[in-house]
Amino acid sequence: MTPTTVAAPERRRKILADARWVGLHGIGRFAREVLRRLPIDTRLERGPRPLSLADPLWLASNAIARKPGVFFSPGFNPPPLCFAPLVFTIHDLIHIETPEAATAAKRLYYRCIVKPACHRAFRVLTVSEHSRSRILAWSGLSAERVVNVGNGVGDPFRADGPRYQPGFRYVLYVGNARPHKNLDRLFQAFGDLACPGVNLVLAGTPEREIAGSLERHDIGSRVQLVGSLPDQELAAVYRGASLVVLPSLVEGFGLPALEAMACGTPVVVSRIPALVETVGDAGLFFDPQEPGDLTRAMKLALGDADLRARMTAWGLQRARCFSWDQVAARVLAVLDEAAASERP
Repeated sequence: MTPTTVAAPERRRKILADARWVGLHGIGRFAREVLRRLPIDTRLERGPRPLSLADPLWLASNAIARKPGVFFSPGFNPPPLCFAPLVFTIHDLIHIETPEAATAAKRLYYRCIVKPACHRAFRVLTVSEHSRSRILAWSGLSAERVVNVGNGVGDPFRADGPRYQPGFRYVLYVGNARPHKNLDRLFQAFGDLACPGVNLVLAGTPEREIAGSLERHDIGSRVQLVGSLPDQELAAVYRGASLVVLPSLVEGFGLPALEAMACGTPVVVSRIPALVETVGDAGLFFDPQEPGDLTRAMKLALGDADLRARMTAWGLQRARCFSWDQVAARVLAVLDEAAASERP
């Protein structure tokens, strides 16, 4: 299916967008799917890496020299100086709200670059009501200044299509190995799972970052790493899984859960606000601080074919509520409102 380019009314000003965020990670997927659907006039595609030391100066120089009507970033790196109305996206506050991620450099960046930009921006976008509430509390902005545009599910992620068939049943985890992803507790819970013939498949997780934890829990022989995959291959891995598990301690949205549901795969996820918001009533929830609770949930789902069938149906219905076309339309509505505004 070809993405629908959102039709814009006659705009008085041109949109300049930072397209360097496009990639295989969550923000990268949001950037790719939204930007390809918007009537963008100019894309910044080549430049320093976002969040590098050169990034703020480079962004400011482009925002000034190109004289856009609106500057839009799908990421959280706003230009420190911009005379056009500014719209940028904060997907979550994990960088400063989780102790393991909150380095001194990140706290300084959010304090000196991100928060001042929030107060200069026409609007700040985000992807869930949970993230919106956290951003409002942190920034002190009035409620109308932060807009939840949500996330969507791409066309490759559907129930029909090829399935990954490694020769064994498997539980699937998709994501990186950062501390808030809670992989050590996942490995502990999987090690206690008494389901012979069931392996754990990890997608997007570098082996060097988890080797010690796998060895500590003695599950290396039952774990397969498939690396970072393009969407078509990742969708096949979703479809082949008996269930997908997200053990995160905190999330801004939880795209793997949505993609898994769209592929017809049952999901077992942490009982945290963002994942409850995304999954709704379609999944099984567990306490991410308690490996035993995760073991219980996985064992229940793996051992009950009727339950998995019901979860598949619930997940498919839930996934239909999320569309990238709708997300892009919400973003464009904000950009058009910004373009028509008189306030920089």
